[in-house]
Amino acid sequence: MQREEAIERIMDGRAWHAFCDSLKEAGDIVFRNSAPATPFDRAEGYRYLTRLLRAGLDNIVEFGDPRFPGFFQLSNETIKIGNDNPDNHYLNSNISGHYEYRITGNRGTVHYLSIGTKAGGYESDGVMLPTGQIDATDMEIADDGTFEIIVSCEEKPGNWLPMTPETTNLIVRETFHDRNAETPATLQIERINSDGTNQLDPAALEDQLLRAVNFAKQTSNIFADWMDLYSKHINELPSDDQIRCQKAGGDAKIHYLQSYWKLDEDEALVVRPERIPECSSWNLQISNYWMESLDYRFHKISINKHTAVVADDGSVTIVVAHTNPGPAYPNWLETTGHDLGGMLFRWIDAEEHPPVHTEVVKLADL
Repeated sequence: MQREEAIERIMDGRAWHAFCDSLKEAGDIVFRNSAPATPFDRAEGYRYLTRLLRAGLDNIVEFGDPRFPGFFQLSNETIKIGNDNPDNHYLNSNISGHYEYRITGNRGTVHYLSIGTKAGGYESDGVMLPTGQIDATDMEIADDGTFEIIVSCEEKPGNWLPMTPETTNLIVRETFHDRNAETPATLQIERINSDGTNQLDPAALEDQLLRAVNFAKQTSNIFADWMDLYSKHINELPSDDQIRCQKAGGDAKIHYLQSYWKLDEDEALVVRPERIPECSSWNLQISNYWMESLDYRFHKISINKHTAVVADDGSVTIVVAHTNPGPAYPNWLETTGHDLGGMLFRWIDAEEHPPVHTEVVKLADL
């Protein structure tokens, strides 16, 4: 579209109408054949789209210019994507392999801190290829917790986060053992030798709005497709395709076991890792059909190395059930009114990745 036409469409309202029409089309995702068709699940699907739209607008309209980067969140307590980790504080930033950047901040006390650069995005080809990663164990950090990282294609001395010319964004993962007891890192990002202006360009806005809607469309369909794959092993937890997980923005030090849970009111899913290896952490979470983590602000829907009650022999038994199975099962995860959804077990920076066994039993037979 020529610049003159783009400005005309802003002036006469066609740009806004195109945005609204595209957003209307995005709602078709809730009518997928595999999507649950209850009023509750359908309403949750529509809410999911509003959350993805918020994320898309931040990603593309507000923070989309890699010349003027800033940190925002594609996942948080009320925006959830792809079995987002309830133990994580995520930060995102749009960058470009054509520039160099400086990240400064304070380490805080959060258990695990990693930053990875990626190429691609959900709104384009749906793939986020890893192009570099650094975590706190690799970094030089001052006694007061401060640090500086250079993000560039060319290797730099000190803390260096690699990019490639194809790099388009980065993801920060801060993984807590206990959110109430740990302090997250504080981070800022800037382009080195910054110039130009970040003033709004009227000719670019329509494209940005349509890309934000496409982010919602693409993201919702990507993970609904994943749920179709996981429906082949309901209530099991096999290792996932790790390459596919990495291409979707996963962390190189995490091994993902991912699946689909589904329980009747009188059933319970019993989850037992074969053994707990040496690892930075592990966790299990449950999500809804749209692969949004359930509301961890008010419910216990995940468990990790720190919060789990461990038996005398070192084993861990986790129970997923609609109602509390009682004090004999302290590692209970709540389904919060859901009959089915996604689930994910993570081995984080582990020496090995033992299988995780599952069994569906009657709640009364626990």
